[in-house]
Amino acid sequence: MPIVSLTNVSKAYPSRNPGDGEIVAVDDVTLEIEKGDVFGIIGYSGAGKSTLVRLINALEPATSGSILVDGVDITSLKESELRRIRGGIGMIFQQFNLFSSRSVKANIAYPLTLAGWTKADIEARVTELLSFVGLSDKAKAYPEQLSGGQKQRVGIARALATGPAILLADEATSALDPQTTHEVLDLLKRVNQEQGVTIVVITHEMDVIQTIATKVAVMERGRVIEQGDVFDVFSAPQNPASQRFVGTVVKGIPSPAELAVLRERHQGRIVTFSFRDGDSSQAQVFLDLASAGLDFELVFGGINDIRGRAFGHLTLAIRGEDAAIDSALAAIGDRVEVTEIAGEEAR
Repeated sequence: MPIVSLTNVSKAYPSRNPGDGEIVAVDDVTLEIEKGDVFGIIGYSGAGKSTLVRLINALEPATSGSILVDGVDITSLKESELRRIRGGIGMIFQQFNLFSSRSVKANIAYPLTLAGWTKADIEARVTELLSFVGLSDKAKAYPEQLSGGQKQRVGIARALATGPAILLADEATSALDPQTTHEVLDLLKRVNQEQGVTIVVITHEMDVIQTIATKVAVMERGRVIEQGDVFDVFSAPQNPASQRFVGTVVKGIPSPAELAVLRERHQGRIVTFSFRDGDSSQAQVFLDLASAGLDFELVFGGINDIRGRAFGHLTLAIRGEDAAIDSALAAIGDRVEVTEIAGEEAR
């Protein structure tokens, strides 16, 4: 059974102008999050991502549909029952949401105090979490004395304090620089792998999904327009919005404008080779071209890796006899997708 299951879930808000009807933030969303997943939910600003995450931890009631958390339909629970469910869901935020007047230690201890833990147990748990997030030497420091990455580590420790089964990360790296983002994502990987916590990552950053997620759902205008294994969605996105997102981290076939620049700078026929896990390697393609007596240079694209599975597009400028190029492309096309970008048909 999925640890989180949404079926035909919608969330609508009344418009500020009564005559305009409702504003639908989440529109008929159905998705399942398996225990142990790192599930990414991605979309541009206003796509409904943050609203969706607030529905999962019942900070917002759904307008329609069912939301099951660990088998319990939270849409029918009373507030007192929802508090128990929320106790099993941790949350970290873009702006950290730490208490500025409390020390690092006191920030992490706060949810344990609310939960009625004994002083000795709180002390032991906070010490354990400080060690886990690498901040044992910052227990007495205050948020203003910490870097952004350290603040987010405190936020993660606090979210883990009560031992939740689910961690919701809402744009948790958006305020961080690239190096600090990498460190925080590495920590979240450890949370998932070492503590078995299911993580739901809400973000507009494709790099974050590529780095940490196992599954992904792409949202647009409140709807989930594509979902599946991260490798499948990234290597062969089906929806135009998904293709735009993937294009921010994966260079595909050059656009007309990019092609015009390439033609100014490089001689020869412009050909893109598209690789997917299990296809012939790029080295074999280069060897085949060289064996055919052709000159070539890499002019666009790249190869990406997701959890050890490679995919990507390499665009080459190939020079030589047309017949030799045609023959080589026909042979390579039996193993790799080949697209010549000159108005000709993809081979």
